[in-house]
Amino acid sequence: MRLLIALALSLPFLSSAALPARADSPVVVELFTSQGCSSCPPADALLAEMAGREDVIPLALHVDYWDYIGWKDRFASPAYTKRQRGYAHAGGWRQIYTPQMVMNGMDHVVGSRPMKVMDLIRKESKRAPKADLQITRQGNQLQITASAKSGMTAAEIHVIRYTPEETVKIARGENAGRSITYSHIVKDWDVVGRWDGRKDLRKTVAISGKSPVVVLLQTPGHGPILAAARLR
Repeated sequence: MRLLIALALSLPFLSSAALPARADSPVVVELFTSQGCSSCPPADALLAEMAGREDVIPLALHVDYWDYIGWKDRFASPAYTKRQRGYAHAGGWRQIYTPQMVMNGMDHVVGSRPMKVMDLIRKESKRAPKADLQITRQGNQLQITASAKSGMTAAEIHVIRYTPEETVKIARGENAGRSITYSHIVKDWDVVGRWDGRKDLRKTVAISGKSPVVVLLQTPGHGPILAAARLR
């Protein structure tokens, strides 16, 4: 269910001065959004404000369940809707909605509430990563290495590609007549393997194109994100 928010958006609350910098433990912020959702643009803008920060990895996952109202979101995928529903099932949440932000696969908040978003990012930034995760790229090969830290458990290895920014002219639906700039638009999301969390991880993945790459180590079954890294 979509939440309609009356919001005076105050983006400076998410400036780097407002939050502790933990580039070694970036907070993964997944925004579930849609071009067909009239209450989503403030959250989309808030996510864009996170660009350039080293202690936050923002990702926009466009869901497809608002396409029926007259505008098909070309960034949307049923896989992202499935991921959102997976979080709801794992966390015992009573509903999914847009705009919803999920922090490190654990906590969630209405994505257009900057103070609540700030509070959750601050909370999650204090969590130490469960693995020392490093990624490097050589041509079309992505090298993923990791060593376990205290509390590390088995994890899925997720590789994500996203488009930094794109503007869309929306002709129909609730945002008809608007041109909206979206950021951190997830275009590909693949689970490329599983790590037992004990022996050091060494994995090579083939990639192409120049778009940024994000790697997550996440507890199976839509559990907590244990470590994350990005190459812009």
